[in-house]
Amino acid sequence: MVVERFTQGPEPVYRRAAERGRMLPPGLEYIDSWVDQRLDRCFQLMETDDPGLFDQWIACWDDLAEFEVVPVVSSARAAERAGLAD
Repeated sequence: MVVERFTQGPEPVYRRAAERGRMLPPGLEYIDSWVDQRLDRCFQLMETDDPGLFDQWIACWDDLAEFEVVPVVSSARAAERAGLAD
């Protein structure tokens, strides 16, 4: 999960995305995203086997946003890891 905090508002981010696309390196897959109601933050679910690809992608956007990459697993997988799965 990527938490993206817009440093100049959402407009420059959406403008660049419309002009250039997501600019994802091969191997980094965009799944879905949600934006908070204040339009300050975007939460993006992404998938990769190579976490280093996030650095390449972030370099295309870090002039417009700050990023936090949080490795996540599904709730079902978390329950399994905790030994609580049915």
